[in-house]
Amino acid sequence: MSAFILQKKQYYPLGPALLEYLRQGGRFLPAPLRYADLLRYEGSVPLRDGEDRETLWESVLYPSAERDELFAQLKRVYAWLKTAGNFEVMQHLQVERVDYCSFGNSRPFRVKIVNRYNDNHDYFYVKVPDASRVYGLELEDVLSPNRISYLVDEHTLVEEHITGIPGDVFAHGHLHRYKGTRIAKEFVKFNERCFVRLLGDMRAYNFVVVATGDFDGTQFRIRAIDFDQQSYEGAKHVYLPHLFAENAPYVQLGMQLLNRETALQYQQEERALMGRRASASRRRLGALLRVLSQEQLAPPEKLRVLREALARHYAHPGFLECATMGELVKESLRLLLPQAERAQVLP
Repeated sequence: MSAFILQKKQYYPLGPALLEYLRQGGRFLPAPLRYADLLRYEGSVPLRDGEDRETLWESVLYPSAERDELFAQLKRVYAWLKTAGNFEVMQHLQVERVDYCSFGNSRPFRVKIVNRYNDNHDYFYVKVPDASRVYGLELEDVLSPNRISYLVDEHTLVEEHITGIPGDVFAHGHLHRYKGTRIAKEFVKFNERCFVRLLGDMRAYNFVVVATGDFDGTQFRIRAIDFDQQSYEGAKHVYLPHLFAENAPYVQLGMQLLNRETALQYQQEERALMGRRASASRRRLGALLRVLSQEQLAPPEKLRVLREALARHYAHPGFLECATMGELVKESLRLLLPQAERAQVLP
């Protein structure tokens, strides 16, 4: 565990205002399946990776009397997640395996779905719904270059699988294969995105690297996959991925290949892009931030420490007036926008 995060994150339930926002946005889960249904397994076996190494996951086994109905419900959930409930195109799919991980705040189940015609497979996750994570997912969808599909109700959170190579695996097994400048550039931009929207704990195993072939080489995108630490910790360092020891290979690459002026250029590019995304989604973002600003998603001491740190960092006393973590996010985003647009986009 990093020295920046000393205690397990507190769980925050989804409030009525957030649930109504999600209903209005088409995020509500209409299927009857609940997270608790998946807890009724009768046994498990450790899951090993392709190189026969232990993982944090175990494959769970369900009583035969319940298995068929449970798996049918899981297929319906997948249909809602992928095709807005069009079950006709899902008849050829089957649930091959359900895995469980007790490590982490959301205690996820991972469901493997297989196409019977061609053996192609996909995954999705069923988790405990935590308000911090849901806000993190929604901010990711609005403000990042990545779209993400998820559904939620009072008892259950369902997320699509985000494809990519885990950041720690990529750093130690793939980094040397590519032109490092583009990876260093993307890490600078990713670092800036996390800091602006206050997404914490982006250690290498909490993000993936997506490599896309281009006519002139390979382009890269770094994507967060863990949103539990959205606006929770008080230490400013938690929101700066380059300060985690686990991310040292990416930081060292940047120090070798980028000078200060270039790094600042990439930071400003990402801030400008986030500002444009905020302007383009002003109605949705405004509604989200109105709900988020009313939530108490961190202990008061963490809020106090972070707002003072941000006020010093930006030399902007407006942070000191913020009464919630959501207001800190809103104030951070306001700084992306030209003065004339601030009241229009983020009133």
